[in-house]
Amino acid sequence: MLYPYESRSREVKDISGVWRFKLDRDGVGMKERWYEKKLEGSIPMPVPASYNDITQEADVRDYVGEVWYEKTVTIPQSWKGRRIVLRFGSVTHFGRVWLNGDFLMVHKGGYLPFEAEINPEPGTEARITVMVSNVLDYQTLPPGEVEILDDPYKYERPIKVQRYFHDFFNYAGIHRPVKLYTTPQCYIRDITVNTDIDGETGVIRYQARGNEAGRLFVEVFDSNGQSVGRAEGEAGEIHIGQAELWEPLKPYLYQLNVYLEPEDGREADIYSMKVGIRTVKVAGKQFLINGKPFYFKGFGKHEDMDIKGKGLDLAMCVKDFNLMKWINANSLRTSHYPYAEEILDLADEYGFVVIDESPAVGMTFFNEDKKVFVEERVNRDTLKHHIEVMEELVARDKNHPCVVMWSVANEPSSWESGAVPYFESVIGAVRRADPGRPITMVSYAFPYGPRIDRVASMLDVVCINKYYSWYEDSGMLDVIDYQVKKELDLWHKVFEKPLIMTEYGADSIAGFHSCPPVMFTEEYQIEMVKRFNQAFDRLDFVIGEHLWAFSDFATKQGTTRVIGNRKGVFTRERNPKSIAFLLRDRWKKDFTTKTLDL
Repeated sequence: MLYPYESRSREVKDISGVWRFKLDRDGVGMKERWYEKKLEGSIPMPVPASYNDITQEADVRDYVGEVWYEKTVTIPQSWKGRRIVLRFGSVTHFGRVWLNGDFLMVHKGGYLPFEAEINPEPGTEARITVMVSNVLDYQTLPPGEVEILDDPYKYERPIKVQRYFHDFFNYAGIHRPVKLYTTPQCYIRDITVNTDIDGETGVIRYQARGNEAGRLFVEVFDSNGQSVGRAEGEAGEIHIGQAELWEPLKPYLYQLNVYLEPEDGREADIYSMKVGIRTVKVAGKQFLINGKPFYFKGFGKHEDMDIKGKGLDLAMCVKDFNLMKWINANSLRTSHYPYAEEILDLADEYGFVVIDESPAVGMTFFNEDKKVFVEERVNRDTLKHHIEVMEELVARDKNHPCVVMWSVANEPSSWESGAVPYFESVIGAVRRADPGRPITMVSYAFPYGPRIDRVASMLDVVCINKYYSWYEDSGMLDVIDYQVKKELDLWHKVFEKPLIMTEYGADSIAGFHSCPPVMFTEEYQIEMVKRFNQAFDRLDFVIGEHLWAFSDFATKQGTTRVIGNRKGVFTRERNPKSIAFLLRDRWKKDFTTKTLDL
C-alpha cells in the first residue's frame, strides 16, 4: 500500500485532531445503529492517541469492548472530479467505518493501514463514524482471551477482564493519522522497488501498476534534484553510475518519480518516493549490507509514551532517533508490531537499520502446562490472519531501505509440534511476497533453548531473548558469562546461523542505587549488561546486541511490575539512566570484526 505523499497530482488533508468519542458500555451501538446519526453523549478525544490515559477514569483506562469515534469534515470544493480516498494509519485492534451512515470498510489488525474510496459531493460535509474494538482472542494478533469474573463470594457483580500474554499495556484507539487524499481518476496503484550494486553502478529495478492502461515511466533524481536515470514501462531497470549508497548511519536517498499518463489525454498521476540503493545478504556467520559485515547495536523499542500511549507523536519519534544517534546505536527492532510508517521514513533518513516485526507476540504460556498451537487456541483461522498481516506488512514496507529483515513472531511456543506447519506456512508466505529479504523469528524456547526449538531451522538469522540472572537465577550475576556462552554456542552448533541477542537486560528504577549491586538498581542493570556484552565479544557468530528496552514502558498492573516495565536504558520521559553512558562508550567501537582472544 502506497503512503499518501503529496505531489503535483495528489493532495492530502490530515483530518486528525479532536474527534467525538463514546464508550459502548452495554454493547448496544451496533444494534441501535449509532452510525446513522450524530454520536450522542460523546466526549472530546484526540486522534492520534490511545484513549486509555486521556481521561481521569480507571474504567476508561481498563475498558474492554467497543468504543465509537466520530468526526464531521468538509470536502474541499476543489476536489470535484477527483478520486477521493479515506485512509486510517491504524485502528487498534479492529475497526468498522461508516460515511454519512453508510458502511464503508472494515479492518482487523491494530498496526497496519487501511483505506477506501469515498464519493461525497465536494463542498459538502461528511460524517465519519468508526467503531473500534480492543478485544483480543486467539484469532487476533496479539492473541488473548476475555474472562468474566463472576464468583459471588469475591465480586458484587460480574467483571469483564481482558487476559493477554504479552508484556505491554493493551492500548487501543485510533493510533495513527487519519487522512483524506486525492488522485486523478487514472492513478498509480502500487510500486515495488528492489536495488542492487554492480561495481560502482547502482541498479534500481521497479515494477509499477496503474488502475488502467496508460503510458508509465519512471525518473530518478539525486539529492540536488538532478535527473540521473529514466525508464519507460511497467517494469524496468535504471542504472546509476558512481551511485551513492544507502549505508547504515550514512544514508543517501534518491527521489523516484513514477508517472502514469492515460491514453485519452486526461490528467497524469505522479507519485514521488525516496529510494535507497543497498543490498542485504546473510553469508556464513555474517550479515552483509552492501557486501560489508554489519553488527546490530541498538534496542527493542515500543511505541509508548505518557498520555498518548501508542498514539503517533512526531516530536517523540524524532527525539528517539536523536537519542539513538547520541548513544551510537545503529539499529532497532519494531517490537512487537509494525511501527508507524512515519517512523520508517525517519529510519530511512537517519540511516538506522530496522528489523520489521509482526504483532504475533504472546503466543506462549511460558510456565503453564498448556499448548498454544491447537485447534481451540491458535488455529487455522489465526494462521490465515497471520499470513494476511504479513502480506499487508510487506506490501506497506517493502520499499524502505532501512528494513533489512522481517520478523514473523516474538517468543512463540516454538517447541510445540503444531508450531512447525504453522510457521512453515507463515514463512513461506513472506518469502513469496518478498524473496530478497532475510527472515527471522525471535525465540525464547524456555527452558531448553536449541534442544527443543522446532522453527529456527527455517530462518536466515537466529534471534533469541534471554534474561540470565533476572527471571532465571535472580540476582546471580556470576552465572551470566558461563550461561550466555554455553547456550549461544549450542544455538550456533545446532542451527549454524548467525545470531542476534534481541533482548537482554534488567529493570532499574532511575535513582535507585546499591553497592554491591542488587536487583532494580542502576548498578545491577549496568553490571548485568556488561557481563552479557563480554560474553558476546568472545563469540564470532554473534552479529548483534539489542537491549531490552530503549525506554521504560507501560504494562498491565501486577506484582512484578512497578508502574510498568523498567528495563529501559532511558526513562519513559526519555531521560538517560546510568547505563546509557556505558552503552554510548561501548557502541563507539566497530564489532564487525571481532578479536576473539579477549
